[in-house]
Amino acid sequence: MLRITDQISLEDWELTESFTRASGPGGQNVNKVSTAVELRFEAERSPNLPAAVKQRLRRLAGSRWTKDGAVVIFVQETRHQARNREIARERLAELVRRATVVPKRRRPTKPTRGSVERRLKAKKARGDVKALRGRTETE
Repeated sequence: MLRITDQISLEDWELTESFTRASGPGGQNVNKVSTAVELRFEAERSPNLPAAVKQRLRRLAGSRWTKDGAVVIFVQETRHQARNREIARERLAELVRRATVVPKRRRPTKPTRGSVERRLKAKKARGDVKALRGRTETE
């Protein structure tokens, strides 16, 4: 079981781990030992996530969200399989934690009259400066 918050915890059946050979450093072991971890979380089928959290998770996961509604996290940072598993679980927990936060609603505002007047005054001054750069009229 993976505990995310006090209310949300993910069951073991929702998580699937598979191991592959990692690229990068590792010496002779790099071709023998499967240290890279692919953690798959069946988010769409999870009974522990509210619908709103699932929707935000889908947006936050981006390309890590699959067509069948799973979040796939791939980690090959270290040479140790156990550490890569920990990193993958931490990343999944952080992603779900971020999805539980309800974004603040934006309240549309109007600029103040003073700020509009200052902006227009600055635009006029700039236009006057640019007008002085042109040819002068000589009679």
